[in-house]
Amino acid sequence: MSEPGALRMRLEGLVREVAKFGAVGAVGVLVDLGVFNLVRHFSELPVVRASIVATVVAIVFNYLGFRYFTYRDRDKSSRTKELVLFLLFSLVGLVIQNGLLYAATYGFGWDTPLQSNFFKFFGIGVATLFRFWSYRTWVFRALPAKEAVQTAESFLEKTPRQAVRRQPDHV
Repeated sequence: MSEPGALRMRLEGLVREVAKFGAVGAVGVLVDLGVFNLVRHFSELPVVRASIVATVVAIVFNYLGFRYFTYRDRDKSSRTKELVLFLLFSLVGLVIQNGLLYAATYGFGWDTPLQSNFFKFFGIGVATLFRFWSYRTWVFRALPAKEAVQTAESFLEKTPRQAVRRQPDHV
């Protein structure tokens, strides 16, 4: 396979991964916002605490979606390590997400339901960028064998073309 062909395959794989991550994430956002608004409406919890409860529920939902849908083909040899890393990076995302909501609510006094939902959603967006990078880089790692096979295939695809170019013109 040529370099542009290999690049195109990698790009298509990344697009599929982003689409699956986005599908799980979109439903996770609905879970997060739904739980957030239910907790705010039916309890006396302050805004940021209600958001943390909702974020934790969404983290559990997202782990299941990422493990069994988005990254189902990834290395499954160390589930304990995977889960610990997932929770660690999710915790960092939780701090990013709810830190923005905290700043808006207590720093600027923006605490109407509309403002809270806007900053909750904005925080989810910012934290999602971090989560996508960390989950694909550290948590749901690609299987080494798959990478090795792709590299070998790429090498083997190059070899015949180079050999053809070296043949004399009179053949």
